[in-house]
Amino acid sequence: MIELIDVSKRFGDTVVLRGVTARVERGEIFAVIGPSGSGKSTLLRLINLLDRPGGGKIRVNGVDIHAEKEQRLRIRRMMGMVFQKPAAFNSTVYENIAVGLRFRGTGEGVIREKVRDALDVVGLAGYEERRARTLSGGEMQRVALARAMVIEPEVLLMDEPTANLDPVSVGMIEELVLRINRDLGTTIVISTHDMYQGQRLAHRIGVLMDGAFAQVGTPREVFTVPASREVARFVGIENIIEGVVVAAGNGKSAIDVGGIPIRAVSPLPPGEDVCLCIRSEDLRIVQPDGGGVPGGNSLPGTVTSIAPRGPFSRVTVDCGFVLSSILSWKAVDSLGIREGSRVVVSFAPEAVHVVGAAQG
Repeated sequence: MIELIDVSKRFGDTVVLRGVTARVERGEIFAVIGPSGSGKSTLLRLINLLDRPGGGKIRVNGVDIHAEKEQRLRIRRMMGMVFQKPAAFNSTVYENIAVGLRFRGTGEGVIREKVRDALDVVGLAGYEERRARTLSGGEMQRVALARAMVIEPEVLLMDEPTANLDPVSVGMIEELVLRINRDLGTTIVISTHDMYQGQRLAHRIGVLMDGAFAQVGTPREVFTVPASREVARFVGIENIIEGVVVAAGNGKSAIDVGGIPIRAVSPLPPGEDVCLCIRSEDLRIVQPDGGGVPGGNSLPGTVTSIAPRGPFSRVTVDCGFVLSSILSWKAVDSLGIREGSRVVVSFAPEAVHVVGAAQG
């Protein structure tokens, strides 16, 4: 439904987007994730015709939206947008939601019905006469979502819609996004710096870094098979280790990491410099005399730190290089480990994702 073809944008001497290319399919939720300043908001503003690209094309239903002047109003009316900090007009909730319908010349009876239905969907039934500027941040964000949805857009653009909200409000907005997509078939493009929100909501994810998509794929592809070291680091893979392939065959490799051999699944040939990406959850820590992963990697080492992380602990082990694992408090207690304890870190070859060092 939306095609981005080599889209670029700069403000003065600052290049914000460079060669952004992707497709958003009709009826899907497409999440644009990336660190602050990577160009996420700028990209959504270009799609919404609030800014013009410096180069490239953006097509909606095959129409170049910035080239076809006579089509711009029609295309804008296909879209609704929710901003990180929505504007609250100094009037009632009813009037805030009705504004888009009034611009379209909709009759008052229809407006009343649509506003009531929209408020019911976002869980704010009975708020019609409340002053919009007296609402909490989460309530105002739901009003903004109702204001966008009341015009029945084909495309809903959401720019960091939960960035300033408490966890309960975040959960409510995410549930609404999923329901709107499921029940109405609305195509949704959402930008967020919260990688796990993208994972929870999206059918596909685009990782925007340094003004370009470093990877586009399903949440599973992005989070388990990152395309580069930078993507791996952003999506929360803590264990990223450099090595050299020393032997390969049947889709598996032996990789030398500072004199320590690691077995991994990889098609890369001997002599290739690589980065090994291993998720903390895939590492098993056992006592020196405990059983490791059959046919896997078992590396002896010393615990250097045990740091709390919510209901879990991050256990760091020096095996000649540093590896970190996430364990429950109960698992740490049952192992009886502390700083200085000797342990074995064990993991399967399939848990190691290998990328060429050039990609890193």
